Amino acid sequence: MGVSAVLALGPLGSPPGILVTLVLLAVIILVGRFFLALAWRLVLIALAAIAVLWVLGVLGFSLGVL
Repeated sequence: MGVSAVLALGPLGSPPGILVTLVLLAVIILVGRFFLALAWRLVLIALAAIAVLWVLGVLGFSLGVL
């Protein structure tokens, strides 16, 4: 790796810069995992609610929702 390639990296060419970048990447991944888990829970709750309303509709209960 030539000197010009290291200089082109700027602050990422130093160990503290690489460490900061990796820490930021880890934080982004952890926050993303949290929001993805929350989104899956919301999807499953919505799926269960729609399934219950559909079954009640099939059985003849009129809820005035759908």
